[in-house]
Formats: sequence, C-alpha cells, structure tokens
Amino acid sequence: MIEPITDPFPRSLVFDRPGKLRSERTPEESESLVMPSVIELCELIKDYKSLRALDSVDLTIGEGITGLLGPNGAGKSTLIKVILGLVKLNSGHGKVLGLDIATQAREVRAAIGYMPEDDCYIAGMNGVEMVRFTASLNGLPPLEGLRRSHEILDFCGMGQERYRDVETYSTGMRQKLKFAQAIVHDPQLLILDEPTSGLDPEERVAMLNRIRSLAKDAQKVTLLSTHILPDVRQVCDHVVILAGGRICLDDTMENVNQPSNPGVFLRVLQNVDSLLSELGERFNVERIDEHQLFLAGEMNGDESLIWEAAQSVGSTITAMHPSQNSLEEVFMRAVEES
Repeated sequence: MIEPITDPFPRSLVFDRPGKLRSERTPEESESLVMPSVIELCELIKDYKSLRALDSVDLTIGEGITGLLGPNGAGKSTLIKVILGLVKLNSGHGKVLGLDIATQAREVRAAIGYMPEDDCYIAGMNGVEMVRFTASLNGLPPLEGLRRSHEILDFCGMGQERYRDVETYSTGMRQKLKFAQAIVHDPQLLILDEPTSGLDPEERVAMLNRIRSLAKDAQKVTLLSTHILPDVRQVCDHVVILAGGRICLDDTMENVNQPSNPGVFLRVLQNVDSLLSELGERFNVERIDEHQLFLAGEMNGDESLIWEAAQSVGSTITAMHPSQNSLEEVFMRAVEES
C-alpha cells in the first residue's frame, strides 16, 4: 500500500531562490514572480553541423504539468538543454520565469529543478550526502540543507537506505534520489526527464503521485519528458509532441482525449442480443464482440435509458465507459503527419 504523501514544503520555510526565504521577499520581488507564462520560446533554431535538431520551435508553457513526447532524435533533449541555457542557439529567443535564456542562463538554472535521465552521482557518498551536496550547490546553509535533505528523502520514500553508498543503489532508488536532488532547493519549475523509468508498478504510481502533489499542492510548474504514454495521460494537463525538431501537437489533455467518434462502450454478461435489439430502437448500436456493445453519439444524460433497457430484458451491464482517443494513436498520427 502506498503511504499518503505529506507536504515537503511547509509554508513557514520555503525558498524563492537559493538561500532566501519567501518570508524575506520584498514586495517588488513578490510582484516580479508573477508570470503569465513560465516558458516562452520563439522561433528556436538549433543546428548540429548538418543536422537541424530544432526547427522554428514556438512553445509557451504555463501552470500545471506539461508532457513532452517525441520519438528518439525528435529534439527533446536539445529543447531541454536550450531551456537550461546549456547550448547556444543558431537563432530565436526565449524566456523562462521571465529570465532570458541567452543572457541570464545561470539565473534560469538556479530557479529550475532538473532530474536527468542518466545517473549522476559521486562515488563514495551516501544518499543523504548527495542530496545535501545538491542543496549546498543551490545556496542553502549547511544545517538547513541537511534538514531539507532528510525531509525531502522522507517525501520520496527513502528509508534507511539513505545512509548507503549511492553506487549500491538499485535503479529505482537512484530515480528517487535524483528526484530528491531536483526538488530539495524548492525550485519554481521542474524539468523531469523519464522520472518513472526503471520503477516497478507500485513505485511508478508513487512517483506520479509525488509529481501530481507538487503541481497541485505546491504549485510547481512541471515539464515531464517521457516515452511512457500512460504516465502522460495520468498526470499531465497539457501535452506537447515534438518530431523532426518541430512541434507537431500542442494542446490540453482534455482536448486530446476528445474522441473523433463519441459514444459509450458497454460490457454485457447475458442476453446481449435482446439488449442490442432493445437499445437499437433508441440508439445507434454496434456489436463489438460477444460481450461488448458500442452506442454511438453523445448520451446527453440518456444513460438512465440504458440501465432501464438492460433491466427490462434481464441483462447485466458490468462496465460502461465513454470512448476516448488513444494517446498512442494521437502520438503516431502526429509523428506521421510531421
């Protein structure tokens, strides 16, 4: 059973930037933190010799969790490096948290929590030492960095293994450690690269719950880069698909889930033919298989008629769910069209 997640960011002690408490902000600093868009990128072009990794990318990211999808070589890693100010653009410009990615790259990185896909640790250090080291790099005082490290490791589900050398960690433990390092300094923006890779099903659910908790309860804007499409459907508010260095889809999950063929699927135990005949007088019904029916069109509150029809012919409906677009199909279609 997954333990409930506690808030790792008590309101009495939360940092706005390395080493500075929110309670110490001036009114001018508070006002400067209010941004209409967290990430604004315009006409980004990045070439690696003859390879165009980013091709006229325009992207605006606001609050919530945004899923970044794309096949291998689509330009996702390059886009993240551009946001972090780690590569020089051929042309284009952008801002992150109101900071220019070209001229204020260090300030941008100080305000971001980045969880890389690959392992990044120092041999000979244990888990809590690694997180405390990250806290010190982000300007937290030694004692506060240690306190925060333990607090965040508790949030990430790390028990006594925090005192073990990191090189002895399993893949799942290293994922939790990287996540702890990304959030220990309370960044305003999180960039998470494959955060659930290598996790078992229970730990994957726990990681997604932590990400959702930070976005909802601590208002962390999150960019989630992943190949695991169910993760995007489960936690993301917005989805961006990148292919061939271009943005080929940029929309809300609500719009992406809107089916092109609306309707309701029914799973029926017995008297399927009788129910099919009864519903056929009121709905456009299609039989999918031995126990499944599809009622095409918007229901508009007519679900009660379905239950009444089932009762009248002695059928048992074991499941009823609306049709949805498959994110896999949306992804493949967007990539093919690009």
